[in-house]
Amino acid sequence: MAKIVFGMNVSLDGYVDHEKFAPGPMLFRHWIEQVRSVTGSVYGRRMYEIMRYWDEDHPEWTPELQDFAAAWRSQPKWVVSRSLTSVGPNATLVGDNVEAVIRGLKAERAGEIHVSGPKLAGSLSELALIDEYRLYFHPVVLGRGAPFFAGPRPRLRLEASDLIGEDAIRLTYVPA
Repeated sequence: MAKIVFGMNVSLDGYVDHEKFAPGPMLFRHWIEQVRSVTGSVYGRRMYEIMRYWDEDHPEWTPELQDFAAAWRSQPKWVVSRSLTSVGPNATLVGDNVEAVIRGLKAERAGEIHVSGPKLAGSLSELALIDEYRLYFHPVVLGRGAPFFAGPRPRLRLEASDLIGEDAIRLTYVPA
């Protein structure tokens, strides 16, 4: 049975914004390994459109960026959207019956399936489908933006904490 995991970089005040701060080299290497190891990822439309950047090679990319792109391209993706009519390579469009699809993935697959995007994670959290939350805190205060928890905050229990890279702290929570 697969485990559904929601994890993102987050500011000290609880916001996610990949354009306002970026992971350092060690944390980026951690993300590459995470992406290589997952069974697949579930994306909302907006986050999937942002991540489509990795579908095409860019000549200025460093070897690390190339590694991330290769890992991202190789994993299966499920894209939850009612507005998209098609998705890119190695991706499946999920328009309806999101709960049934996620429950089916959990039952049929092994390993970790990552959820990307706070709005989608909020919806899955309300359905009690997320098994683990990983918050990668950075020493940045944004004051606004998209919150990590885009809905009612679930009751959580701290499972682990560790330093990743130079200045990111990962807190791992499970539903209480």
